[in-house]
Amino acid sequence: MSIDANTPAPATARDQHLRGIIDATGSAIADDPGKALALFRTEGAGGDGVRSHIRVGRHTVLVDEPPALGGEDDAPNPVENALVALLSCQVVTYRFWAVQLGIPLDDIELEVEGDLDVRGFFGLDDGVRPGFGEVRVAVRLSGPAEPQRYRELKEAVDAHCPVLDLFRNTTPVTTELVTS
Repeated sequence: MSIDANTPAPATARDQHLRGIIDATGSAIADDPGKALALFRTEGAGGDGVRSHIRVGRHTVLVDEPPALGGEDDAPNPVENALVALLSCQVVTYRFWAVQLGIPLDDIELEVEGDLDVRGFFGLDDGVRPGFGEVRVAVRLSGPAEPQRYRELKEAVDAHCPVLDLFRNTTPVTTELVTS
C-alpha cells in the first residue's frame, strides 16, 4: 500500500475516518507484511427446505430460494448474495480509493446483474456452467471532480476490489467431506 504525500486532505468526516484507517494499516504492516493477512470465516447449516442459516462473526444471515427452486423466497438466494457481495465491495472500494487518490466523491450508485443458465445447476447440460455466464456492473458516481478523475478511480477499483477479483479470477477451493 503506497500513500501519496501529495494527496489532498479529506474533505468529509467519513473521508477523514477512511484516511485514518488507510494510514494506520500502512503503518501496521510496514515492518511486517504478515500482519496484512486476514482470515474470514462463515459457518452454517441447512434449515427447512433449501434454507441455510449462516453465521458470520456476530451476524446471522438467512439464505433461501424462490419457490421455483424449492424455497419460500424468505431471503436472497446464494447467487443473489454473490451479487450483493460484489455490489457492497465495490461501494467500499470506491470510498477507500477515492480517499487514497484524493478524488472527491459525493455519492455512489450501483446496479449489478448476472446471467445464469439453470441447465448447469440442474445437470441438464454439462456444457453449461452452473454459475454466472456474465455479470454486469453499472456504476454512477457523483461529485465535483473531472470525469477523467472518476475514470482513474474506476481503474483503481477494478484493480483492487476483492470480490471483483473473486469473480474475475480462479481461486483455489478445497472441500473436505466429513460423514457421521
